[in-house]
Amino acid sequence: MPTTSSVNAKSVSLSLLFFLYFLVPNIDHAEGKFRAIHRQHSFPNPHAKRRNPKLSLWNNSHATFYGEADGSGTMGGACGYGDLKEQGYGLQTTALSKVMFKNGETCGACYEIKCFNDTKGCLPRQRSVIVTATNSCPPNHQQQSGGWCNQPREHFELAQPAFLGIARYEAGIVPVQYRRVPCKKKGGIKFTVNGSSDLTQVLVWNVGGAGDVESVWVKGEKNVKLWRKMKRKWGQRWETSGVVLVGESLSFRVKTSDGRTSTSMRVAPNNWRFGQTFQGTNFN
Repeated sequence: MPTTSSVNAKSVSLSLLFFLYFLVPNIDHAEGKFRAIHRQHSFPNPHAKRRNPKLSLWNNSHATFYGEADGSGTMGGACGYGDLKEQGYGLQTTALSKVMFKNGETCGACYEIKCFNDTKGCLPRQRSVIVTATNSCPPNHQQQSGGWCNQPREHFELAQPAFLGIARYEAGIVPVQYRRVPCKKKGGIKFTVNGSSDLTQVLVWNVGGAGDVESVWVKGEKNVKLWRKMKRKWGQRWETSGVVLVGESLSFRVKTSDGRTSTSMRVAPNNWRFGQTFQGTNFN
């Protein structure tokens, strides 16, 4: 007759066999699934260096200057802005060569520029300035070997005060390094409305973030309830024709070159007038 200890030993053995036969394959299978998931969805390395997506890499170029020390000669420009001082751009502005200007698509973009590799022309300690693109530097086709703004050259023609922030006046032209940086603006995006009853033109300015506007939409509240995409007239002046927006409360949607969108609802009341400027929601 079996003893109690032998019965217990057999029970333990049977339990162990049951575990090995039924459960171990499932555990292996589960571990295999986990390994597959781990390979498919790799976890980020917390110690890896990440590049700020809002900053571009440094590029090489050259810079000259135009206008006077007080900024005269640089106001207005091919971007369609007006008095750059009143609009908040100040004297830290630049005109871009044709290849960079892109028919006005780059208007409003911000750049950090530093003078380098010119001990005579550059100011000491490699200072940098941040400027906003507000104008175009037209090519000079009569100068085949010169013409700093001729294609395919990337060139900055800085307002004189901005140039003097990185280089000496006597240098005239200096080698620079530049990169795109986020635009930091005070207040909201500004919409200045002009045109006529059936042709509405809007100047979009004081745009933060990427700064350069890729697309603009407008809509009203009564007869124009759907968003209508506006057409770039030139620079940062946009227009829509064939639709009457007079008497409508206006809302605007702005998309910048980095793909971000800002929507400003009912920023202009239904009794707005041509020549007025309205403030919307800016990018951080």
